[in-house]
Amino acid sequence: MTKTPPFREITTGLRFPEGPVALADGSVLVVEIRAGCLTKVHPDGRKEVVAKPGGGPNGAAIGRDGKCYVCNNGGFDFADEPCVRPIGQAADYGGGRIERIDLWSGAVETLYTHTPEFPLRGPNDIVFDRQGGMWFTDLGKRRARDLDNGGVYYATPDGKTIKEVVYPMLMANGIGLSPDDGTLYVAETDSGRLWAFEITGPGEVRKQPFPSPHGGRLLIGLPGMQRLDSMAVEANGNICVATLFDHHGITVVSPDGKLVEQVPFPDLYVTNICFGGDDMQTAYVTLSGTGKLIAAPWKRPGLKLHHLQRR
Repeated sequence: MTKTPPFREITTGLRFPEGPVALADGSVLVVEIRAGCLTKVHPDGRKEVVAKPGGGPNGAAIGRDGKCYVCNNGGFDFADEPCVRPIGQAADYGGGRIERIDLWSGAVETLYTHTPEFPLRGPNDIVFDRQGGMWFTDLGKRRARDLDNGGVYYATPDGKTIKEVVYPMLMANGIGLSPDDGTLYVAETDSGRLWAFEITGPGEVRKQPFPSPHGGRLLIGLPGMQRLDSMAVEANGNICVATLFDHHGITVVSPDGKLVEQVPFPDLYVTNICFGGDDMQTAYVTLSGTGKLIAAPWKRPGLKLHHLQRR
């Protein structure tokens, strides 16, 4: 395991932060799942609430129109000991949804609550392709005695078209695209597995035959109590997946499934990473259990996301 890099604590006191997006002005957007809000963290650590959609805002990404698109999981219940952590479907859960937030006015629009056939249960993470469409995962929800299956979905940002692409998955969480937009990566939380799907068109993938449980190609499975969360991709194509519990930090996997390195950070709930800075070699990482956003130097540049303006 690689040593923890020197890092800077940008801010603390966030209520289970996730979904970081590095903006051109040096600030970072994060969702606060427990607080039900989208927050802008300024370079000096000042926090500014942009919008309060309620529920459980989870993943976030900037669309072609400059607005922020949010996966809202509908809300978790939380425990505080031995650390802050989600423990299942919220008592006031009202369903999952995809929302669009105007970063200037804070206005929140609900784009999707269902596919044509099924309700969204717990949308989790999101990424835009170069055509402007959005791929997103649905983790599902955990209740006292049962658990939803997860899946992968594709939708247009106009709120008119949504389709189920992959189902079922075991707690589909992080999602990302290869630099050429030719491969979709999906992390399963409880299995500790990272999957790849060949993209054949907008919202279309080529599926592997049985015994793949859902058509994905297995890149890597991590041993022990290593649960996978959200991700970012490096410019060279490596996949950087936030990893919980054992070896908590960022796990870096090559496109051919080799373990490149594991970079530890001091929180059991290292939930997400994004890249920013002029050289794209600053990693912004959410330490959700302790409510922190940190910045760390990264060995390799991150991939520039579609539709996200840089300095």
